[in-house]
Amino acid sequence: MTKLTKREFLASSAAAGTAVFMPAIARAQATVMRWGEMLPTTHPQVQMVERIAKEVKEKTSGRVEIQAFPAGQLGSGKDMMEAVASGALTMTTDGAAALGTFLPQLSVIEAPYLWRDAAHMAKVANAPIFTQMNGDLSKKRGMRMVAVTYYGKRHLTSGSRVVKTVADMNGFKLRVPPVDTFRAMAEAWGAKATPVNFNELYLALSQGAVDGQENPLPTIHSAKLQEVQKNLILTGHIITPRLVIVNEDFWKGLKDADRSALEAAIAGGVAWQDKELSSQEDGLVATLKGAGMTVTEPDVESFRKPVLATLPGQFESKWGKGTWDTLAAL
Repeated sequence: MTKLTKREFLASSAAAGTAVFMPAIARAQATVMRWGEMLPTTHPQVQMVERIAKEVKEKTSGRVEIQAFPAGQLGSGKDMMEAVASGALTMTTDGAAALGTFLPQLSVIEAPYLWRDAAHMAKVANAPIFTQMNGDLSKKRGMRMVAVTYYGKRHLTSGSRVVKTVADMNGFKLRVPPVDTFRAMAEAWGAKATPVNFNELYLALSQGAVDGQENPLPTIHSAKLQEVQKNLILTGHIITPRLVIVNEDFWKGLKDADRSALEAAIAGGVAWQDKELSSQEDGLVATLKGAGMTVTEPDVESFRKPVLATLPGQFESKWGKGTWDTLAAL
């Protein structure tokens, strides 16, 4: 696993942005791709990157090398997405709602209570509306989405407060990603939305800066949040995709054979990651309970109702008229 500090990354960005696009033959060395991740090395998403890197190196006879930088080494998710847009970083993976900072309508793909299950969410990758969004992202922001991964079903955790219905969320300081749809969801529950970057979350929870957070079970477990949260509340409020994004100029500059090898490796890696993450989800409630967490099955409808009553209408102008209904009907 490659180590690089954020300072070193920023200092070398201009040079890297140039070097990464130089043909391998001109540099007499491999085309090096840098892939930044927020998640820890124990998460299936980071392990997916390592699998992709191994296959790409083998399939291209070493012409293409992927270096992985997990655990927020290169900054926040927004830092890394901006770096991919500029060409200082080749690839990263982040949520659709976070990517909505760069193309607002994309945030709908991670909207609360939109998807019925993981299979329903996976249909978005082949939907015409997604193809259109991808084209807009490439043209306007210089990034391309090359895969949709399953990140899991999101649930609440809390420190000392017991949560059984949405009424128990009144005044609850809920950590959310710095994304408007997540803030709106928290506010619909009566909570105090508190944006915190993921790499600062454990500390914020341990110090009581926030009362709780929400994430998929594999993320909760791999980040060891069970050490600083006592209660797991199975709300299942969002079925989350994470999108693999790449710098558009880099993608276009690859030789056809190398791009095909990269596409195949990504497809295989995503299939493995999705299966592994789903498998982990199946057993993690028991694992977290065994680690000392109290597991609560709340009144799910009490959480769902206020969000659906406000959020789709609130963001219709951002997502586009009829977009929510189109995706829900896939």
